[in-house]
Amino acid sequence: MSTTERKLRHIGFIVDGNRRWAKRRNLPTLEGHRRGFDKVEKVIENLQDTEVEFISFYLFSTENWDRSPEEVAYLMKLAKERIESLTKKCQKENLRLVIMGRSEHVDPKLWQKMQDAENSTAQNTSMTICICFNYGGLWEIADAANKVVTGLLEQDEHQTTPSHITNMTPETFRRYLYHPEVPDCDLIVRTGGEQRLSGFQLWRAAYAEFLFVPEMFPDLEPEHCQDFIAEYYQRHRRFGE
Repeated sequence: MSTTERKLRHIGFIVDGNRRWAKRRNLPTLEGHRRGFDKVEKVIENLQDTEVEFISFYLFSTENWDRSPEEVAYLMKLAKERIESLTKKCQKENLRLVIMGRSEHVDPKLWQKMQDAENSTAQNTSMTICICFNYGGLWEIADAANKVVTGLLEQDEHQTTPSHITNMTPETFRRYLYHPEVPDCDLIVRTGGEQRLSGFQLWRAAYAEFLFVPEMFPDLEPEHCQDFIAEYYQRHRRFGE
């Protein structure tokens, strides 16, 4: 397969528009978040019988802590409930679940529940679902760099520093990312009409195709997911050629 015919393995979703969706319907903002979490499972179902192997969802960023205490508390409550239901779905349907983000500020009980969900689905062999929670693309790269520095400091002064650290390349650096086995995004979809990455998957976005759609995330339907796939294959991906 040539680079111009690259298979669509990984779709990343920047989940946006939940609050505006609720406002347009004169519903409480928090209801928009609930509907957005509902839609995550629907999108997974819509893509399960396609060639897509990885789906990542940007559900809570490192900047979202600046929202009102009421909204943050509700999002944490929703996350606890939905990680439980999503884990059951993954166990039933042979899906693997991984968490990408930082434990800082997250309730330890919630973070442990997420780690337990990861562990309980680690051997599943079908699609991988990546939940980006308390995630920031800059933080992912900074955390990776900190791992490299920590590794250097831990080297005994009489030992030889590993060559993959002294001769760092993009390929070796990615070993230190969150879940380095997750491949680069082939397509990143942002709902809600905004046209920016907001720190999503910065390392894995290097050669991604971008698709900014006006639909709010709770409005996505099966036909939208099929349209995203069709749009991807209509684009000519040269990769510098």
